[in-house]
Amino acid sequence: MVDALLDIAGLRAGYESTTVLRDIDLRVEEGQLSVVIGPNGHGKTTLLRAISGLVTSSAGRITFAGQDITRMRPEAISARGLVHIPQGDALFPDMTVLENLTLGAFLRRGGRAERSQQLAVVYDIFPRLAERSSQRARTLSGGERRMLALGRGLMADARMLMIDEPSLGLAPVLVDEVYRQIARIAESGMTILLVEENFSRVRDLADRLTLIENGEVRASGTVQEVLADPAVAATYLGIES
Repeated sequence: MVDALLDIAGLRAGYESTTVLRDIDLRVEEGQLSVVIGPNGHGKTTLLRAISGLVTSSAGRITFAGQDITRMRPEAISARGLVHIPQGDALFPDMTVLENLTLGAFLRRGGRAERSQQLAVVYDIFPRLAERSSQRARTLSGGERRMLALGRGLMADARMLMIDEPSLGLAPVLVDEVYRQIARIAESGMTILLVEENFSRVRDLADRLTLIENGEVRASGTVQEVLADPAVAATYLGIES
């Protein structure tokens, strides 16, 4: 079996006395776009927060690039190239687009020339951000703010992006545009772990699919393998055989 860039085994995590995740196993190989899907409130966001160190795990192990990161602090995990883009925007609203992007490179290795090169990459993927580089983040549209959040994640020295529900709260036409950019990021070779509630948005993008229900893995595999279970396809993905 190929060594996974991210390897999660037996993960249990939650908040105070409430356990949300129970014995989660999940692997993401380098270059994959892996999608976690499932009903709202069943642990998808908690999973990303546990991986990035924002939620403390009570059991299990999380390995990234061959190193155990289970008990690491969030900033140490991010510095190793595992970058978490949370739900919503989490931007600095009174800073400009360029200032927000520059902050994304705060932990990036290398000098100014390398940061400028990466900024050019981000502007190539998101040309609208280049057009609005001097505009304050709070004046952007919802879709533009989501693009800025993704762009800021790319400004880090990332080996893998974790993206939490990029379609949340956006009009369908904006969701289409955001997902076109995510597809471009994936085509560049970036490893992505994506949380999404709407299966139709990720059906043609995902290399692997993990379905979480009540904090447990209900199904996992390629899209075709998951769809091969008629009960899973009908109940969770809205597809009748």
